[in-house]
Amino acid sequence: MTYRTAVMGAGSWGTTFAKLLHDAGGEVTLWARRPGLVEAINERHENTDYLPGAPLPEPIRATLDPAEALDGADFVALAVPAQTLRDNLSAWVPLLPPGAVLVSLMKGVELGTTRRMSEVIGEVADVPEERVAVFSGPNLAREIVTGEPSAAVAACVDEAAARQLQAATMTPYFRVYTSTDVIGVELGGAIKNVVALCVGMSVGLGFGSNTQAVLMTRGLAETARLGMALGADEHTFAGLAGMGDLTASCVSPLARNRTFGENLGRGMTLEQVIAVTKQTAEGVKSSEAVLELARKHNVEMPITEAVVSVLYHGTPIKEAAISLISRSPKPERYGV
Repeated sequence: MTYRTAVMGAGSWGTTFAKLLHDAGGEVTLWARRPGLVEAINERHENTDYLPGAPLPEPIRATLDPAEALDGADFVALAVPAQTLRDNLSAWVPLLPPGAVLVSLMKGVELGTTRRMSEVIGEVADVPEERVAVFSGPNLAREIVTGEPSAAVAACVDEAAARQLQAATMTPYFRVYTSTDVIGVELGGAIKNVVALCVGMSVGLGFGSNTQAVLMTRGLAETARLGMALGADEHTFAGLAGMGDLTASCVSPLARNRTFGENLGRGMTLEQVIAVTKQTAEGVKSSEAVLELARKHNVEMPITEAVVSVLYHGTPIKEAAISLISRSPKPERYGV
């Protein structure tokens, strides 16, 4: 079966996802906000803003018109910044094809409501959870768009819908697994951004591999604690959407949250780093929402607390690091 997909958002990951869909044999239309980017994709077959030098297949078309992009879509992949989802989707609701599965490519938690992206989609579009899917994993766009081997998880409470999304995105270089644990897959993607910020800060301070390993391991434990409190399957966090995504985001210089944190660790102010960061580092805003969500469920997340303290309360990074290390230790076991 040939699936038709509208990808709403032409950033690096949205564009890469469009290429995956094409390479898997599907039809895809990209919606973009800027005329210059639409022209570059359609005429030069390249996303000159976010993925310069990476050729795109000619059949991938971009448009400024959301109605044109959404017309007849089997899947609607939402690839806008997490904190803009509610406003964007509200405008698109009247145009959504009946029965289309809405796919979240975003990795964040909404400020103010602490809702996960799938919850925002269900609320705004007024669709049942069986029509909302999440696609997540170690998804560094620059590597995937050039065909390097990678993988991800397609999650939906409706297993049949997850398998359809799997079929729509599986290519010879990109393997897709399925899951019904939407909560776990989604939290893994959102919280790893916060942990990657902290790892980046440690790199910027000059700390080495031991420190990074500690932060990654304890960050995974924080993620699992919150996930289990919200009803996720703990095993999800040992997979691609948990440990896999966390590892890629914490170790790769291509990962925007790690790079953002590294610049902070080297002494730049928050405003300076924002000014030089071309793409959205979701963890910067989502960190506050993640911490609020954790507090609602009485879950300790000291790494997240440290990141929020540095970003929004003026705590010096070295002071936050000392505070983390000097905390009273507890027994080490999975999920603690």
